[in-house]
Amino acid sequence: MSFRQLFLMPLLATLLAVLATSVKAHSNGMDMSMDGSMDLEAGQMLPYLHFTRGDIVLFYGWVPSSKGAMVGTCIGLFLFALVERWIAACRGVMEAHWQKRAQIAQADRINLPTATSSEKVTLTSTRVRDTVTLRNAPPFSWAHDVARGLLHAVQVAIQFIFMLIVMTFQASFILSLVIGLGVGETMFGRFASHAAMH
Repeated sequence: MSFRQLFLMPLLATLLAVLATSVKAHSNGMDMSMDGSMDLEAGQMLPYLHFTRGDIVLFYGWVPSSKGAMVGTCIGLFLFALVERWIAACRGVMEAHWQKRAQIAQADRINLPTATSSEKVTLTSTRVRDTVTLRNAPPFSWAHDVARGLLHAVQVAIQFIFMLIVMTFQASFILSLVIGLGVGETMFGRFASHAAMH
């Protein structure tokens, strides 16, 4: 270290210490402690796993407070989990379809007819090189890759919604999602796994 660095380091540390002590938090009179439950006008959020009614589900106005509303919400979440597994199965089947289409396009490109005999040697060597060094990823296709991106975006959005629902700590909602995902995988999982094998 040079003399300049040795001199500037303690000066910089002193300056930061002085600035840190001069910064004060502004109090607006609100108690911001997160020790207890959060009482809201429409519902109550409990920070632990529970079965009580009155949690907000995704929107401020969706607060199932009766037994019937809780059952209806749980059935809706169960069906929503089934839809997520159905979308995952559709995506798996489409991935297999897109892979076959890409292989066909690659084979068609390699098997193009030659125009003249003088170009035949160059084209044949290029085809052999392409055949031997097939790339691992298929080429970009607007029809395939845009649809793949949209399906992925929908799946991620649904998974974020699941995360928000789990963050309510409402055990009946969590069980509805888990059971729905399990039943959905039982119903639709074979399509995605069968498509992945072929």
